[in-house]
Amino acid sequence: MRTDAAAGEAALRLVDRLREATNNHDPDGVAACFTTDYRSETPAHPTRAFTGPDQVRRNQEKIFTFVPDLTVELLRATVDGNTVWTEWEHRGVRKDGSSHHMRGVIIFGIRDGLFHWARLYLELVEKNGSNIDTAIHRDVAEPRHG
Repeated sequence: MRTDAAAGEAALRLVDRLREATNNHDPDGVAACFTTDYRSETPAHPTRAFTGPDQVRRNQEKIFTFVPDLTVELLRATVDGNTVWTEWEHRGVRKDGSSHHMRGVIIFGIRDGLFHWARLYLELVEKNGSNIDTAIHRDVAEPRHG
């Protein structure tokens, strides 16, 4: 029987395997980190939810095409049972020459040594966005209706 420490180390190795496959631009390697019934959720964008590693592979192929020099950095990670909380930074240059820069958190659930579900909170970094007062007014006082 694995100890909590051993399970935590295995979970962090899986996260590192995902990081390496992404930095190697290996969509099959990325997809191999996920269970066949993997569920992806993006809570701030619920219509982006999907299931299965085939969609993971297709997503990565598109990303690698549009950001050919993409690199990802794992900033932090912690394990709580079968859940891994991770913080990421993604950087690269898009095919049109513009900067691609994302930051955020992905929470993964692990089953049988693979990612079984995830909740993604990755967003594009806003270089010239509004200050906090303007953002609160825009998002709370006068919310957009989607």
